[in-house]
Amino acid sequence: MTESAQPAVLAGASSPRFLAIESSTDRLSVAVGSGRPGEPVWTRVGAGGAQASTDLLPAVHQLLDEAGWTLPSLDAVVFGRGPGAFTGLRTACAVAQGLAYGARRPVLPVDTLLALAEQARHDQLADGHAEPSLVVALLDARMDEIYVAPYALEAVGWSLLAPPGLCRPEMLADHLAPWWPTAGGGLLAGNVFDVYGERLLALPAERRTALPDATALLRLAPALLASGAAVTAHEAQPLYVRDKVARTTAEREGQPPRVAH
Repeated sequence: MTESAQPAVLAGASSPRFLAIESSTDRLSVAVGSGRPGEPVWTRVGAGGAQASTDLLPAVHQLLDEAGWTLPSLDAVVFGRGPGAFTGLRTACAVAQGLAYGARRPVLPVDTLLALAEQARHDQLADGHAEPSLVVALLDARMDEIYVAPYALEAVGWSLLAPPGLCRPEMLADHLAPWWPTAGGGLLAGNVFDVYGERLLALPAERRTALPDATALLRLAPALLASGAAVTAHEAQPLYVRDKVARTTAEREGQPPRVAH
């Protein structure tokens, strides 16, 4: 895995401590930090999929060593719960459960699409753009479908406008019609633009290529923990939006946009 940050100082004793794991795509990212602006973050990025199960635990232990933290000192173990690649979601959940159970710490499951929206917001600001008021998070679900969820950015944080769902690329405009602002101002963010190209042209909008990242999980963690979103290790579960993996071509072509329940 590659190292993208290694600060020289530790956060203050009063700062929360989180370990975050995100492996819902073909990219694995792991981060340790408080989630507070300006405070140190230690990160690793590497290959997802089957490789994630090999690299994940060594990366966790290396980052904790660099931060000078132990697993029992964490406030929570955070993981991207989905939707996303099944192997990656199972890996992240299983590792988060195992680490949290052994250290007697809570688990903080975070929707992958929320992490994607947060990463897109962060990247927009870093590039000097205005903060978006609405972000539609889009992940390639394979099988000719897209995972989609719209989020509004409000003064108190992110507000989910509709549960994560599935739709065909050319149906995205119809799927988002109840929430998409007619005056503009929304941002489409994700990894679907190169894959589906012209099939998304029915929804003209600003676009940003982005992936869910463990650092985004860290930024979301303090507010989610304060809201009571943490669970015990045995209660943590992946979020599977697609209820049937091996669908036929005929089924996919005849399936209207679906919203997960």
